[in-house]
Amino acid sequence: MTPVTLALAGWAGMALVMLALYLVSRRTGNAGIVDVGWAAGVGALALLYAALGSGDPARRGLLAVLAGGWGLRLAWYLLTDRFIGRPEDGRYSMLRSQWGDNAERNLALFFQVQAFWAVLFSIPFLPVVFSRAYFSWLDIAGAVVWAVAVGGEWTADRQLARFRQDPSSAGRTCRVGLWRYSRHPNYFFEWIHWFAYPLLAFGAPWWWVCLAGPVVMLVFLLQITGIPYTEKRALESRGDDYRDYQRTTSAFIPWFPKEEKR
Repeated sequence: MTPVTLALAGWAGMALVMLALYLVSRRTGNAGIVDVGWAAGVGALALLYAALGSGDPARRGLLAVLAGGWGLRLAWYLLTDRFIGRPEDGRYSMLRSQWGDNAERNLALFFQVQAFWAVLFSIPFLPVVFSRAYFSWLDIAGAVVWAVAVGGEWTADRQLARFRQDPSSAGRTCRVGLWRYSRHPNYFFEWIHWFAYPLLAFGAPWWWVCLAGPVVMLVFLLQITGIPYTEKRALESRGDDYRDYQRTTSAFIPWFPKEEKR
């Protein structure tokens, strides 16, 4: 298969997956399953590309482990933290309210848009699986970047989960661990993760396409679905405590906090 054919096949598969997940969301009344499907879908596309690509087998295997493992971890986290036994995320409740009588039709279209986004985010994997360059230290560097980033994101998620489980944390902002140095350390490490794939693809034709991963993810996190919505909800639920957190703590890149104003 050519890269284009492989991407189109992946898109067809994701469209079917998202159709099935839309039916699940309609039955459960919880559209948050779309986030689980997106993460799992991007990881599954990495496995598909690794299996059918024609590049160096060792590099294809490494991509399958890294991108597949990233997708599995994130999908499991979203499934257990935001879907199973949880109310629908406020983003989707807000969309249902805005769309009114057209909510189900628009949600069906929204799920298909997410299928497209999953394929878009999988494009950086294609130069990797078609690269015939010799396995080198750059591949090892990519694996190290992946390990640091996914480890950091997992640590941030666990620290936040433990904080929320403490009854005394109700109405308060998490400032423990990595959350002391960044208001969104999970988003920061998610972004860093996307730099692993340009390293794996370096030297292959069109390797620079992989740079679209961190660029597009940064736009999404800073301007669209990440920080703006998360901070809006935090201000609504925690008020002045979160405003103080905003004044003292870096929004994205971890850094030493300013002196807290109490």
